[in-house]
Formats: sequence, structure tokens, C-alpha cells
Amino acid sequence: MGPLSDGGLQRSLVRIQHHPHKYLNMPQDLTKEQVNFGEIVFSWSFKEYEKHERTARWYWLMSIVGLAMTAYAFITQNYLFGIIIVLFAVILFLQDKNEPIEIPFAIVETGVIIGNKYYKFSELKDFWIIYNPPEVKVLYFGLKEIFKHRLMIPLGDIDPRPVHEYISRFVAENLEEEDEPFSDKMGRLLKLH
Repeated sequence: MGPLSDGGLQRSLVRIQHHPHKYLNMPQDLTKEQVNFGEIVFSWSFKEYEKHERTARWYWLMSIVGLAMTAYAFITQNYLFGIIIVLFAVILFLQDKNEPIEIPFAIVETGVIIGNKYYKFSELKDFWIIYNPPEVKVLYFGLKEIFKHRLMIPLGDIDPRPVHEYISRFVAENLEEEDEPFSDKMGRLLKLH
């Protein structure tokens, strides 16, 4: 049983009420605001990122690529690029040493809750499901916000059909998206996230 089990999230969020003065298209932080989101329709949790089993060969290859890119950055005097490569390597190292956290997710009567963020259906531009088991089972939401272009929710063992049926009543389905985004595919194939 995760944090969204029958009563867990429901009990902890019963006190939440609506604030009409909030800015449009901004997710609401449930730890700071009171929101009336209705009943939970679907809920599950997922890992923050996929923990990959990486071989010594993977580490050697990524080290060579990283060092080559850092050397190129300094040869071309593009120091910012070099710093970004080093930070990326540090993040991968730290990610490998820590276990991913479980993120609770819920589809409620008025929107979706991811962790402690609540998005109204009106804040979601569209949605699509990429379901090619066992590799890819993901629910995506496009956002109306300028800086965040999509939310990625792994489905795990959840049957996507009832989820699709419910969400399509409130959010437009993006029928043009038939494959997982290139960045997600490359991240999965290169075991980066």
C-alpha cells in the first residue's frame, strides 16, 4: 500500500478548499494551499526515475564520452558547456548512489495530483498514452504553461483503458503523438534516467 492507498491521501487532503484568486495555469502546492479537488478516481505511485543496472562497460563508455565533450568544451572555450557536462556527470553519479523516491499520483474529479502538486483539468492542454509493454507504459499530459511542456506519468501495471476513458471526458487527446518523445527514448536506451 502506497501513500495513495484507500484512505491515506484522502484523509490527509480532506481539509483542502479552493482559492479563487490563484493565477491561471499554475499548479497548486497542496502543502501550502487548500484545494477542493473532489474524490479520487484512480491512484497509484511511481518511481521518480528508473534505476538501471549499469555495467562497467557503460561507465567506461560514458566516462570517455563525458571527458571528450568536456575537452571539446575547453578547447573551444565554451566553459559553460563544460560545466554543464560536469554537473550532468555529478547528477548521474548521485542518482546512481540513491534510491528513487516513490511519487504518489492521483486522478481526481477535477484534475490530477502528482506528489504534492495539483493540476486542474483546465491547466492541461492535452494528454496521450504510449503503451508498448513491457518497455513503455506512460501517460503524458501537455501543459498550457510556457516553461513546462509535458508531464510524464509511468503507468506501471495500471490498465490504461479506464484511465484513458475517464481523462478523455475532460482533456483533449493528442492523437498525433504515437511514439514516446525522442528525449525519453534516448534517456531509456542510454540508461540515463
